[in-house]
Amino acid sequence: MTAGRRERAERGEKHPVEDFLHTYYPTRISALRRWHPGAGVLLEDAKERSDWRWYRAASAMSVSVDARAFLAARAASVDFIQLLLSRTAERTARFGCFGLHEWAMVYRQGEHRHQAPLRLGQAGTDAVVEAANISCTHFDAYRFFTSEAAPLNALSPSRENQPELEQPGCLHAGMDLFKWATKLGPLVPGDLLLDSFELARDIRWLDMQASPYDVSAWGADAVAIETPEGKAEYVRAQRGFTERGNALRGRLLAAVTRARSVA
Repeated sequence: MTAGRRERAERGEKHPVEDFLHTYYPTRISALRRWHPGAGVLLEDAKERSDWRWYRAASAMSVSVDARAFLAARAASVDFIQLLLSRTAERTARFGCFGLHEWAMVYRQGEHRHQAPLRLGQAGTDAVVEAANISCTHFDAYRFFTSEAAPLNALSPSRENQPELEQPGCLHAGMDLFKWATKLGPLVPGDLLLDSFELARDIRWLDMQASPYDVSAWGADAVAIETPEGKAEYVRAQRGFTERGNALRGRLLAAVTRARSVA
């Protein structure tokens, strides 16, 4: 799952879709490759982990994740993640945004975040934004809106109101499950970490396919959300990602609950 990234790094090449997961979410590949059992599991014949951070020796040859120490050191972060995940999971998904956050990030902008050309050109892209009803609920997408686009959004997301606005239909909320999994560190079992990474990678492809950028050079077809057909295609994929994301939220919340019980 990380081979492409590692091979590109050796050649000095960049990928506007898949490299996002390794730059926006600055998690080292070595950390992604390191397996953890989660809290409450005793690893036998694993004394080499006894000096790893957030592990403790249970016997001469056995270790376990030190959930108590991790929760004590990262209390505020874990509390926020647990609150955000639970609030988001309880909320009804919204499917009317059509990925317009990426369009709002280049609205009336001469220079863009990615080197790929705009499918409709700058004027065509601006026209799509001006004709749309933008209702982005995700702060970390909204904060990259251009100054001209921000007032066009129906909401004003902030870090403070994130638990009140974030909803499971949002693609970025689904991608962020990978971020929350990494921040929960060894409390998250290895398979759950990889599942969240895989979901983030799959969502990122749709995010860019539905964006104003032309990503055909990377073998991807556009999801033309400026058309009725493109909107329908986007929502179908969005519903599938919402289902996968909610399942992962449940597993992440269960991992935190287990860690608190063990601690």
